[in-house]
Amino acid sequence: MHCKGYEGTAEVDLARRVCRGRILFIDDLVTYESRTPDRLQREFEAAVDDYIETCAALGKEPQRPFKGLFNVRVPPALHRAAALRATRDGAALNEVVVRALSEYLGIGTKEGSVDASS
Repeated sequence: MHCKGYEGTAEVDLARRVCRGRILFIDDLVTYESRTPDRLQREFEAAVDDYIETCAALGKEPQRPFKGLFNVRVPPALHRAAALRATRDGAALNEVVVRALSEYLGIGTKEGSVDASS
């Protein structure tokens, strides 16, 4: 599920006979639930709105998932090979990683941004 740049899960709790979920990729735990699958999207959207409003009330900036920055651990030999290839190609190592991820995911890039709607 998607809302205002946030992603959420959709799960069924058979023991409690409810649909539930949580907002993904933030440190805070924000959950939502409904009696029917039809209402789960609306509950998710309400949870996102509530999260943003609660952060504002607390004077806290809401976390934004996917800032475009993450650490990648690779074997030293792979790091060296990628850096050497980037140098030979006149590219930054970051550009090499963006190209590799785009290729792996089958997502095209547009002027430095990735079109994730594919």
